[in-house]
Amino acid sequence: MSSFKISIPDALIDDLRQKLELARLPDELEDAGWDYGVPLADVRRLVALWKDGYDWRKHEKELNDELPQFTRDIEVEGFGSLNVHYVHKESETKNAIPLLFIHGWPGSFLEVRKILPLLTSGSPCFHVVAVGQPGYGFSEAPKKGGFGVPQYAQLGHKLMISLGYTEYVTQAGDWGHSVARTISSVYGPKYAKAWHTNVLFGFPPAHDSPETYTLAEKEGLERSKWFQEKGTGYMHEHNTQPQTLGYSLADSPVGLLAWIYEKLVNWSDTYPWDDDEVLTWISIYWFSRAGPAASIRNYYEHNKMGGRLWLIEKYPTTIPLGYSRFPKDLAVHPRSYVHILHHLLLLLTLCCSWIKETNLVFESVHESGGHFAAHEKPIELVDDLRKMFGKNCPAFGVVAERNGY
Repeated sequence: MSSFKISIPDALIDDLRQKLELARLPDELEDAGWDYGVPLADVRRLVALWKDGYDWRKHEKELNDELPQFTRDIEVEGFGSLNVHYVHKESETKNAIPLLFIHGWPGSFLEVRKILPLLTSGSPCFHVVAVGQPGYGFSEAPKKGGFGVPQYAQLGHKLMISLGYTEYVTQAGDWGHSVARTISSVYGPKYAKAWHTNVLFGFPPAHDSPETYTLAEKEGLERSKWFQEKGTGYMHEHNTQPQTLGYSLADSPVGLLAWIYEKLVNWSDTYPWDDDEVLTWISIYWFSRAGPAASIRNYYEHNKMGGRLWLIEKYPTTIPLGYSRFPKDLAVHPRSYVHILHHLLLLLTLCCSWIKETNLVFESVHESGGHFAAHEKPIELVDDLRKMFGKNCPAFGVVAERNGY
């Protein structure tokens, strides 16, 4: 284990400014708004600020001051040793609950920033580890294909064990959900004792009655429909030809900015993004150890393995599960979808099988909030974790034998 401080060389910052100086922006239709993608006015403003007004050194120092960061070599079967960047903050309460926070795309370790001080104080308290996924931020990327969700899960588990946390819980959204599910299935209940997620995928039961849906559930279905029809284009490219897109993301800071900024705005719930906040988020990708192309290859690997249905079938979970539902996430399904997961298995004919989430012990439905729960709604997310793991709560004592609270 080594302590880590972010320290981007001056030459890379100068290179970024030069690329922004030479940027060539496209035209735009009159009154296009967001219908065609990120508005030109937004990109112009952000590019101008990134080039001449944004102070990376200021934000770099703030991150270093706020987040205790480390790197460690983790051996992953079939892929050798990867040097992993992570945030690790122990609560002053020695018997706090070890929690592994797992981000997704287009996130990073940065997503733990707001919840870190909340989780490590109060009651119950948590020892928090936020793993920088391989290929994201300042973690080393795998050098060969085939590094998918099972490998991310193995790495996260081994990181927790290396830190002395032989019993722990997880919290995750986006891609992190798939990793947390796999950890829960493979390493629970011996090591992984419970998991909490702010996204939970489901499919309609055979005899569901849409007329019984609540207004919030109907609105959730509309949100999910919007995402499927208007928001999944990026996923198809990530799933099929990530390297092709990677050239643009690696060479053009404007291309990277537009690609991720679109998701930050569209996937959140009218969150008031500050320009510096956006540029810090994007800069983590631009200055990342492996470059931004490495962060999208996990889509390809996951799709090649069989995607979401394969994951649910292969890695069912039985340890306690908690779910926080935010209305502007990307898959916002009715309660009946979540409790019964409908699998479509295609052989020669269409067959159906059913798997029940056997241990969904906590659910919370929020009136606002989107895909980036830890960033948009940190207080609400932490409050849900307290309601799941606190005294007299449904997952109280899951790690109490070793880490009592």
